[in-house]
Amino acid sequence: MNKHHYVVIMAGGIGSRFWPMSRQDFPKQFLDILNTGKTLIQWTFERFASFIPPQNIYVVTSQEYSDIVAEQLPKLPKENILGEPSRKNTAPCIAYISFKLQQMDPKASLIVAPSDHLILDKTAFTKVCLESLDFVNKHSAFITLGIKPTYPNTGYGYIQYEQHSVSDNVYKVKTFTEKPNLELAKTFLASGDFLWNAGIFVWQGKTIIQAFEKYLPEMYDVFSAEKDKFNTPAEKKALEHIYPLCTNISIDFGIMEKADNVYVIPSSFGWSDLGTWNSAYENLEKDYLDNAVAGDNVIIIDSTHCMVKAPNDKLLLLQGLDNFIVVDTPDVLLICKKEKEQEIKEYVAEVKRNKGDQYL
Repeated sequence: MNKHHYVVIMAGGIGSRFWPMSRQDFPKQFLDILNTGKTLIQWTFERFASFIPPQNIYVVTSQEYSDIVAEQLPKLPKENILGEPSRKNTAPCIAYISFKLQQMDPKASLIVAPSDHLILDKTAFTKVCLESLDFVNKHSAFITLGIKPTYPNTGYGYIQYEQHSVSDNVYKVKTFTEKPNLELAKTFLASGDFLWNAGIFVWQGKTIIQAFEKYLPEMYDVFSAEKDKFNTPAEKKALEHIYPLCTNISIDFGIMEKADNVYVIPSSFGWSDLGTWNSAYENLEKDYLDNAVAGDNVIIIDSTHCMVKAPNDKLLLLQGLDNFIVVDTPDVLLICKKEKEQEIKEYVAEVKRNKGDQYL
């Protein structure tokens, strides 16, 4: 293991498309969505801890989730749980950890990854991560991991890449495209030069800080002005000064789509971003009628292609449903057509308008 290699797990989201299981005070990264016996963040930590020492793994989360992270990841040093004072998307989060690590270790290289993704082939994933770290340590470059698409998914971003590699399995990125409509997604798939954007990035600390200076200079200035306070007792107070001054912007939009030194490694390691109930459906075992059931006490009669999540201690009986999402929690029951899953965020907003925050 290389002592200059680090991992940053981003765990501050609220996962509203997994409502009603995912709640503001206990979002999806801390849940066992697929009934595996471990939560999504526990799987993510274990995946990285197999090739990065735990003392070099950091979790950036909302301050309100710090205790949950500590409870679920007992092998992670407490000082490696970094609480953000407010949610400002991924760019400020990455600026924070990059400046912090740079103060500690000017030779730092880091993998930045979400806390809530599913990766089935850990060996292939480890290989790609180590190849990425090797590449960015030799070049002033950013690596993003691209997933070879298997069907025209409209819920993922896409990466178009050059057809000639610059190194073994490393290609220059041509364009990033946000979630396309179905026709465009089919075109991307047919062209053969598009990948799904996994949202996992690899770079040297100094390279990303230079990019902040070039592409997000105002954010660079506020972090740079306070950087000497990082890794000292004054760090928390410095963050409370910095975050209100930061734009709410993603690292993709703020830097990756603008930089000219972005490369991609086309990968296959059984990836899903587990962003929706349909993605959970795709990754669960199905019964003979193509129902995916997460729960030990569910009876299904004359129902097909349903995604069902229910508590183990409660009997749930379904009859006559086709292509539905059914999620039962102690205080909320969601019954929703699978084709409407992208609108669950809107339904949550409707709940807020009618019932306040009680069920969020």
